[in-house]
Amino acid sequence: MTIDARQIGHAGPAGAGAGSTETVDLLIYSDDVDTRRAVIRSVGRRPGKGLPLVRWTEAATHAGAVSKVEQGSFALLVLDGESAKVGGMALARQLKNEIYECPPVLILTARAEDRWLATWANADAIVSAPYDPIALQETVAAMLRAAQAPGGRER
Repeated sequence: MTIDARQIGHAGPAGAGAGSTETVDLLIYSDDVDTRRAVIRSVGRRPGKGLPLVRWTEAATHAGAVSKVEQGSFALLVLDGESAKVGGMALARQLKNEIYECPPVLILTARAEDRWLATWANADAIVSAPYDPIALQETVAAMLRAAQAPGGRER
């Protein structure tokens, strides 16, 4: 199932309590430092009530992202579909095909019309430009809640 930022509702709290020090690791891949910073600022330290704190890992290159995913245990991957050389959609498709139990993938697309390509890349969610901070935060929160739900994949 693919989540579109426009389809996000407010799910009830799940997982760690507000006073918890539990953390989850998220990867942001973009060759643009401004995009990486904007996503990190938008999502914040805790994307939603009842969710654990977020610890970000940044990757600016395809090779760096693949290496970090192979070595890490990420709850979620945020991939910039507009990254030069190897875009987030190609990276998502590669990771979904090559990594056993690949974490859920959120792809940032340039246009809403690119959602078909993000679907081809096996994205679990899509946020289209211009990147609304609330849509980014709610999408990440929904994806983390889905992973924690019974039957979801908690990493």
